[in-house]
Formats: sequence, structure tokens, C-alpha cells
Amino acid sequence: MEKLKSMRIKKGYTHADMAKLLNISKPFYWQIENNKRRLSYNMAFNISQILKTTPDKIFYEEFKNNSF
Repeated sequence: MEKLKSMRIKKGYTHADMAKLLNISKPFYWQIENNKRRLSYNMAFNISQILKTTPDKIFYEEFKNNSF
């Protein structure tokens, strides 16, 4: 999830900031960003709202490259 990480950093958010805005724990957010936890569409949408973009702009390329 390199795109997610780079967008988060570009916007100036820490893992803790994202977790607080998403109402989840910091470890839970870290797991999402490091591919240790699957991402629901609702969570992808909420993340995209925080980063002021769309889920596709953050997640589509990775999904496309990892799909079978």
C-alpha cells in the first residue's frame, strides 16, 4: 500500500492521526497500510474521504496488480 502511505505522508498525517480519524486503533491502521489486514470497501471509502480523493486513486493499481 505504498500509494496510501505516500498520500498519508504528503497530507501530513501520522498513523495515529489516521487511526483517530477512522475511529480505529493505531495498530489496526498500521496493519491496513502494511497489507497485514484486509481492507473493506467502507474503510477504503473512509480513508479516501480523509485524504480528499477516491478509493480508486489510492487502491486500484495495487488491486489490479495483485488480482488473479
